[in-house]
Amino acid sequence: MITDKPYIFKSERLGFREWTDQDLEGLTGINTDPEVMHYFPSVQSKEQTLAFMTRMQLQFSAKGFCYFAVDKLSDQEFIGFVGLSEQTFEASFNPCIDVGWRLKKTAWNKGFATEGAERCLDYGFHQLGLKKINAMAPKVNLPSLNVMRKLGMREVLSFDHPLLLNDTRLRECVLYEKLG
Repeated sequence: MITDKPYIFKSERLGFREWTDQDLEGLTGINTDPEVMHYFPSVQSKEQTLAFMTRMQLQFSAKGFCYFAVDKLSDQEFIGFVGLSEQTFEASFNPCIDVGWRLKKTAWNKGFATEGAERCLDYGFHQLGLKKINAMAPKVNLPSLNVMRKLGMREVLSFDHPLLLNDTRLRECVLYEKLG
């Protein structure tokens, strides 16, 4: 029998929750997969993954949102993260709240990113009272750009990501937005 985890909210097939120590191995597996990290400068180590989880825990505690740990409700399998995060890198549109996702390969092409991001947009607009939520990705990341379009987000601008300036493949990014 599967016991219910303490979800902050749910969508039809997904549960969104805070990060726990038990998530470290699963997220490390996702972050060290070269296919999953194809649109990032590099894979991330276990130490980098732990630092990310800690940042998300602190952000949730301070702001009521983060990139949430996500489970499939059918079997409570951890599949990655979907959520909202504050972006503060140097850019004309920052600080902003960004909707983002990273899922393990077995969860790809099943609509989980779109379903999860849609539910997080709803949470941001209706529970948190946000007026605008952004999303961004490198121009070459067509799967993520496709999700942004499915969410009804509109393209706002192209920009060179200041943290990716030395990466000719990834530096040119696109910013999308949705108004609440």
